[in-house]
Amino acid sequence: MNKISKAVVAPLLVGALALVGASCSPPDKESDGGASAAKATSAKDLGGLDALVKAAEKEGELNVIALPPTWANYGNVIKGFAAKYDIKVNSAQPDAASQDEINAAKSLKGTKRAPDVFDLGQSVALANTAMFAPYTVETFDSISDEFKDPKGQWVNDYGGYMSIGYDSAKVPDVKALNDLLGAKYKGKVALNGDPTQAGAAFSAVVMASVANGGSADDIAPGVEFFQKLKDAGNFLPVDPTPATIESGQTPVVIDWDYTNAAETAKVKTWKVVVPEGAAVGGYYYQAINKDAPHPAAARLWQEYLFSDEGQNLYLAGGARPVRADDMEKAGSINAGDFAKLPKVSGSPVLLTTDQTTKAADYLSKNWSKVTG
Repeated sequence: MNKISKAVVAPLLVGALALVGASCSPPDKESDGGASAAKATSAKDLGGLDALVKAAEKEGELNVIALPPTWANYGNVIKGFAAKYDIKVNSAQPDAASQDEINAAKSLKGTKRAPDVFDLGQSVALANTAMFAPYTVETFDSISDEFKDPKGQWVNDYGGYMSIGYDSAKVPDVKALNDLLGAKYKGKVALNGDPTQAGAAFSAVVMASVANGGSADDIAPGVEFFQKLKDAGNFLPVDPTPATIESGQTPVVIDWDYTNAAETAKVKTWKVVVPEGAAVGGYYYQAINKDAPHPAAARLWQEYLFSDEGQNLYLAGGARPVRADDMEKAGSINAGDFAKLPKVSGSPVLLTTDQTTKAADYLSKNWSKVTG
């Protein structure tokens, strides 16, 4: 559940720990047709989508990483892909961070166990583009330019807003972020990950900054907020998961709205709020590992994620699909799920690439003040 995200929003709108001891040899790409798939920049390069499907089904497997089943409905996304194409999906370390995805790809390079695809937050993604293979899916033209690399080296797939989820049976109702500094929240407020590595935590600091007089250019007030939260004894140094929420161990969780919203089906007293005046949103980056052991399956996975079917599966999990505007115009979006998305007030905060880099640098130098 720990990623670092691109803090960019539109009105209509997580990695795995490096595995050790890998001794398997990579597939013989020349003998299985993988060589051409590894170089394909679109399905057309392989003779069309049907040819891509055939090549992917021949490979028979796909390695994904850092995709919790309850995160953006990835459990059903994986099931849908596996069933549709009869491809086994190997999901590694679902609760790890974006940087862990990159670490795993490096440590497992040249083996059958390396991740085929990545789902990353902005700062980690943009720092590692040399590891990505360019590929444009069939729906590429329907994705706004600001949400993709022109050659498809990376493409934003889904997004949401930062939120506060809380168990209303254990703590008072939360209306504003600074409510969490109150005595009744002592030892109860958990943050989804380390903001120097994890997307939700990174954007949580941005949200805290905006709520306390800061901005996209100045996240110092956000770090100061978490210092105050720790000094008050309210900061709970536990990485929240569905299990910790359902057991009551983490009664307040700062996380993406779609992740928090997923818990409302399991904890009837769980509520979710996007703080007024502090709307901070973000998209994740989807990319193909250029050294993917299953290059055809990796490309077919992209086609699935950015199809109407894949995008509606994200939506069913409360995430905002990147193609939402286009699908709404075409009448292909699930209107019922679209209407259920949490309402957000105020002007959304947009961080540019430069602002994200600046914020990440500030956090790398100052977050230890909170954890130290």
